[in-house]
Amino acid sequence: MRVIRNVLALFGFLALAGVAYAIFVFEPYVGQARSLDSQAPTVYAQMARTVLETGDAAEAMVYKRRVEAGLSIEEVEDVLRLVANELNVRNVGELPMGEEVRSVTGEDFPFLKIYMFCDVAIAAQMVSYSPAMAAYMPCRIVLQEDAEGNLWLMTLDLEPMIHGGRPLPDELHEQAVFVKEALEEIIDRAAEGAF
Repeated sequence: MRVIRNVLALFGFLALAGVAYAIFVFEPYVGQARSLDSQAPTVYAQMARTVLETGDAAEAMVYKRRVEAGLSIEEVEDVLRLVANELNVRNVGELPMGEEVRSVTGEDFPFLKIYMFCDVAIAAQMVSYSPAMAAYMPCRIVLQEDAEGNLWLMTLDLEPMIHGGRPLPDELHEQAVFVKEALEEIIDRAAEGAF
C-alpha cells in the first residue's frame, strides 16, 4: 500500500512540476494573447480546421468560389472588371499566367490568370501601419481552370490580416473590411455572372 501511495505522490509531484513549468514557459505569451483581436481565436481555429481537413495550408488562406457552369472566361472577366469599377477598386494589372506557362514550356496548361486590384489611399494607410501589409498588395483575384475544366475564382482571405493580430485602429479596420468585402463581392458576382 505504501508503494502505491508513494507512486501516486510521485505522479502528483510530476504533474504539478509539469504545470508549473508550462506556466513558466507560456506565461509571457498569455498576456500577449490577451492583447489580440477578440476574433483571433476563431480565425486561427477555422484555418486549423481547414488545414486538418485538406492537408493544404494554402487552402486555409484563401476565399474561393466555383464559377457557375456555362459562364465563359470572357463573361467572368467582364463581371470582374465591372464590379471592381463599380466599387471604385482600381484594376492595376492582369497577369496571364496560363499563357506564360504555355509559351515558356510549349506544353498545354489550363487557364490561369491573376487580376490585380488596389485602392492606393487604403494601401498607403495599411503600409504606414505595418510595412508587412505590403505583401498583401496589390489585392489579387485568380481565375483558374481545374483539371475537370471547372473555373474557380479565389483571393487571399483577409481575415487573418484584419482579426489575426492586435485590433487595427478603427479607421484602418473599416477600410480593411471594405477591401475584404469588395474582393468577396467581386468574386461572388463574377462566379454567378451577376452584372
